Amino acid sequence: MADDLIGYEQLMQDALRGVVRASLQEAANPRGLPGKHHFYITFRTHAPGVIIPEHLRARYPDEMTIVLEHQFWDLEVYADRFRVILKFSGQPHPITIPLSAISRFFDPSVKFGLQFEQPHQLDEARMVSGEAPAAPAPRATETPTAASDNSVVSLDAFRKK
Repeated sequence: MADDLIGYEQLMQDALRGVVRASLQEAANPRGLPGKHHFYITFRTHAPGVIIPEHLRARYPDEMTIVLEHQFWDLEVYADRFRVILKFSGQPHPITIPLSAISRFFDPSVKFGLQFEQPHQLDEARMVSGEAPAAPAPRATETPTAASDNSVVSLDAFRKK
């Protein structure tokens, strides 16, 4: 296989993280999220640049999922991260999450999701198979469509196991 000297995997990951950033910017507008849109955002709690209270880091040592729907405040979106105030156990706490720390993004109102593979996962898989490590690649995920209006769509794929 030829070497990818352009870095398509990283370009694709950056582009899809741009989708997450643009979605967060919509939520940061004074009018808030349009319609029934809301976000489940799963991130690696020990990733560089993540700022969360220590009790949450202890409770969620690997990944944590937050929901941006009705009760979030002061959402600020930057080129490489976002900051928001959320309540945990009734107490408001500011948290900062770099876009690179996000492992899953899901908007259940339209069944749209992105899952980002982390560099160490790809490298381990390639080392086992004998391939050379490469840049991380995101993949779009589809949730099962409901068979009828009374069906429940499972969010288990987006929850910590």
